[in-house]
Amino acid sequence: MAKYLVIVESPAKVKTIKKFLGKNYEVAASNGHVRDLPKSTMGIDMEHDYEPKYITIRGKGEKLAELRKLVKKADKVYLATDPDREGEAISWHLSTALKLDESKMKRITFNEITKNAVKDSLKNPREIDMNLVDAQQARRVLDRMVGYSISPVLWQKVKRGLSAGRVQSVALRMICDREEQINAFIPEEYWTLDVMLKVKGEKKLLEAKFYGTEEGKRNISGKKELDQVMTELKDADYRVKDIKNSSREKKAPLPFTTSTLQQEASKVLNFSTQKTMRIAQQLYEGVDIKGHGTVGVITYLRTDSTRVSDEAEQSAKEYIEENFGKEYLAKKDKTTKKKGKIQDAHEAIRPTDITLHPAIIKDQLSRDQFRLYQLI
Repeated sequence: MAKYLVIVESPAKVKTIKKFLGKNYEVAASNGHVRDLPKSTMGIDMEHDYEPKYITIRGKGEKLAELRKLVKKADKVYLATDPDREGEAISWHLSTALKLDESKMKRITFNEITKNAVKDSLKNPREIDMNLVDAQQARRVLDRMVGYSISPVLWQKVKRGLSAGRVQSVALRMICDREEQINAFIPEEYWTLDVMLKVKGEKKLLEAKFYGTEEGKRNISGKKELDQVMTELKDADYRVKDIKNSSREKKAPLPFTTSTLQQEASKVLNFSTQKTMRIAQQLYEGVDIKGHGTVGVITYLRTDSTRVSDEAEQSAKEYIEENFGKEYLAKKDKTTKKKGKIQDAHEAIRPTDITLHPAIIKDQLSRDQFRLYQLI
């Protein structure tokens, strides 16, 4: 009989994590959220500190009954939902719905689904972080209040079926304001003048752009003014007043966050944001790799941090030195400025094992999985 129960969100993770942990552990999935606000009413007590009124999501009763049976058999329960606000809230809802005893319940998180990461998380369990839970509840309550209050007005005044949202309504306002600015713009005529100058002793012509006079920049607003400038320049003598030599150093790009991965995948691979997230989820949850079994090949996909763990950074340095030489190592560590609004709870999106080069595991990945993994 399994002594320990590990509850994750996605069924796709169950097989992989169970293989890492062995016979003493039972691994089960909650299949996402188990409780939420009711669909038929606002579900928020406005008179009592905006207290949310949660109910069991339709169809999740059987799943909770199944989990309760497993909880009774286990000596300890580990809540291993995703390492973000949403995952923290799911763990809290599970602890409430399953009436878990605090003495036998712990919260664990891992940023990547690898054997070391999962086992390390079990060595460092913690309590549920209620600050993260409250942050998720505040977001959910605001979503509900805005949607329930404004959507019916849109149905009456504009068109049935439209929805309002805490984020989408503000974004729509910004788009409309920008569109009004574009429509109000009055175009002005302007001309540019480029000339090809013959340099004594040189075969190649020198291209120059007209800027103005020594007094400052001069804008050319019409053909008549252009002809006047050309007349003034016709018999003039030209000389190079100053030469500036400069060098530019191109730094390696920062690791991907969720938003930058979506942008780059759209630009390079022509993937929609939904497709990018779906494939990234598959790479995170685990794919069958020959000689490694089922393993997650990228770190957690929902992040706004560009931070890389010390262990991963050291692994990358060793790989570069071994395969390319010391001269290709960066002289200084690339540092990133922390911004106040960034959640730095977990790393940037990166490969979990730098030795698993895309070409090596190409045959074990689908075409789209390979293309996204290669991009990361």
